[in-house]
Amino acid sequence: MARRQDLIDHLKNVPLFSRCTGRELRIVARHAEPVRLPAGSVLFSEGDQGDAFFVVLGGSADVRKGKGGRRVNTLGPGDWFGELALLDAAPRSASVVAVDQLEVAVLGARIFRTLLRELPSISERLLAALAGELRDARRYQDV
Repeated sequence: MARRQDLIDHLKNVPLFSRCTGRELRIVARHAEPVRLPAGSVLFSEGDQGDAFFVVLGGSADVRKGKGGRRVNTLGPGDWFGELALLDAAPRSASVVAVDQLEVAVLGARIFRTLLRELPSISERLLAALAGELRDARRYQDV
């Protein structure tokens, strides 16, 4: 990603950041590190300590669980991951592996927590997303 403005333009289209003001987006973009990874790169493994939050800007990544690395989800542009291990300090609940060339914006744990405290719109969206995931998980248990 050549320019910080390009990153801001990408973040605007991510549901987690869609309600942020221009000022808030500039703050997030200033602290986010755009990273390109080749296919097959392991971003983190199940059981690792969480040290960063990720937003997919381009490409795709598989979320894998268990010893066999069973794929449970595929992430693409606009998706985010890594928040759970930062919110509760528990080990990573899954592994994430790049399917093809992957571009992500990375926010370190400290700045991620600071952004949640200082930018309420991000906190609200993250809580809504987590509530939706919990609701979906409960729905699957009832089946």
